[in-house]
Amino acid sequence: MNLQGKVVLVTGGTGSFGKKFVLRALENGVKKIIIFSRDELKQYEMAQEYTDKRVRFFIGDVRDKDRLYRAFDGVDIVIHAAAMKHVGACEYNPFEAVKTNINGAQNIIEAAIDRNVKRVIALSTDKAASPINLYGATKLASDKLFVAANSYAGDKETRFSVVRYGNVVGSRGSVVPFFKKMSATGKLPITDERMTRFWITLDQGVKFVLDSLERMQGGEIFVPKIPSMRVIDLAVAIAPECEMENVGIRPGEKLHEAMITEDDARRTLEFDSYYVIQPEFQWWSDELKHEGKELEEGFKYTSDLNKEWLTVEELRLLAGEM
Repeated sequence: MNLQGKVVLVTGGTGSFGKKFVLRALENGVKKIIIFSRDELKQYEMAQEYTDKRVRFFIGDVRDKDRLYRAFDGVDIVIHAAAMKHVGACEYNPFEAVKTNINGAQNIIEAAIDRNVKRVIALSTDKAASPINLYGATKLASDKLFVAANSYAGDKETRFSVVRYGNVVGSRGSVVPFFKKMSATGKLPITDERMTRFWITLDQGVKFVLDSLERMQGGEIFVPKIPSMRVIDLAVAIAPECEMENVGIRPGEKLHEAMITEDDARRTLEFDSYYVIQPEFQWWSDELKHEGKELEEGFKYTSDLNKEWLTVEELRLLAGEM
């Protein structure tokens, strides 16, 4: 999407995605880009690196609706990337996860509508499809809120959509830096040799968000077609000399991840490089429709049944770029 002359705000903007998104937005001619986050140290460190005068920093928490009202003044586009996303942290701090991931989503929606923000894209996760952990459950609830928010907006122009994708290479908490660190011990802990995951780079994730901003009409969940990888292949790619130690699946983990369930597939359209999960209820206007291919009965998009796979060599190249 062309961001020329637009004011864009990114919640959780000091994270891996936010930093990459800011670079792309500046190249795209954005008028101003606001980093909204609660960690002053991360903002200070980011400000040393991003010295363009169009980059602004705003201390705040998505739990604080009044602060969002102030931050959204004059904003055209909001990218909602703020979340508690670590599975273990959410399991042990469930009230906090709900406050940030669900209540925070509601605050974003209400502030965006009242401040006349034109477009909001919320970042989701494959863990929101048939969730088995609290993180996934809160993100599923968040997705539902953002889809329904288009109805909630009434006559306002504000439109909301969701982008759902898999594990991001090199993001904070990624298994790649963990494996690299553990390789020094001569052993890599493997949860299960059968485990698979969807895999996307930061650049691909940012591009997909910008493309979805261009395509969105409100209410879609956009899902990119991305490759899968076997965790054991990633371990071999990073540290082939290490002994692999099977430690078992951790609480809240799946053997394979899903981005489109069999139930979602009934209202999903396929395009060349992505899918669109349509709302369960009517579009906001009869004129707003996507012309895609309907999926066959029983379709599901899971990391183990994917048609595209990363090889050990490809994973080694990706890991080496970090």
